[in-house]
Amino acid sequence: MKTPPPPVAVRGLVKRYGRTTAVDGLDLDLAAGSVLALLGPNGAGKTTTVEVCEGFLPADAGEVRVLGLDPATAPDSLRARIGVMPQGGGAYPAVHATEMLRLVAACSAHPLDVEWLTGVLGLEGCARTPYKRLSGGQQQRLALACAVVGRPELVFLDEPTAGMDPQGRRVVWDLVEALRRDGVAVLLTTHLMEEAEALADEVVIVDHGRVVAQGSPAALTANTDQQELRFRARSGMDVEDLVAALPDGYGAAEPIAGRYVVQGRIDPTVLSIITSWCARQGALADDVQVAKRSLEDVFLELTGRELRS
Repeated sequence: MKTPPPPVAVRGLVKRYGRTTAVDGLDLDLAAGSVLALLGPNGAGKTTTVEVCEGFLPADAGEVRVLGLDPATAPDSLRARIGVMPQGGGAYPAVHATEMLRLVAACSAHPLDVEWLTGVLGLEGCARTPYKRLSGGQQQRLALACAVVGRPELVFLDEPTAGMDPQGRRVVWDLVEALRRDGVAVLLTTHLMEEAEALADEVVIVDHGRVVAQGSPAALTANTDQQELRFRARSGMDVEDLVAALPDGYGAAEPIAGRYVVQGRIDPTVLSIITSWCARQGALADDVQVAKRSLEDVFLELTGRELRS
């Protein structure tokens, strides 16, 4: 039996806008029934990469295969098999929410039930509201509904929860999990590190159009030498004295009055040093927590902390 092609396979993708290279030799693989989160600062090339995969932009170099086909030359045959949620917009300003969803469903051979999907995404109360009068979160949920109503094999979600409140975000997360369970491949871009950690099987971090790191969220945050121990105690204690007592390579700080952070590999010996230091200061360490690096920590280490336009 012939093995089906992967949902997305990208090799050496290059995309330029005049003298600016937005994507510079990028490789990407998305397996069936999995979720891949594409992360990066503004202008890193995320949306351009997704739009090339969707067939909206031609590649200047490299090879792109979506469900085994070149999206630049076979968009019609792909359209019925993929779902696309763009970054904002995507609907006629005066169309009612359910009218838009029914229009998209009518283009599909075996669409999901529109009333059911409207209920799942909490859109019943605005079914007859014109698109331009929907809130930002409602517009996002309608765009997601349009992306999945046709039962696609592959879904592209560009910032799917932008502008949503926590309740709406959880609804979207539940739907993405349901898509994965049904064997649908999902490629999403997001600026929410928590979202990537919660949903993604694989994370790819890009900067200046190139991949700078990739792996599962657990693998990317697994460096045990970059743990943090956080505790509360009396403010204004001598942090330099604590650093001197710790082994070489450890750091300590009081970023907020009365809240201390020690960075490095945390083991019983280090914990003993910290509690002894507190005792010498006449204080008791309270609310002690050991945390590993977060995905946001990894992201900032790789892409820097400066703002991007």
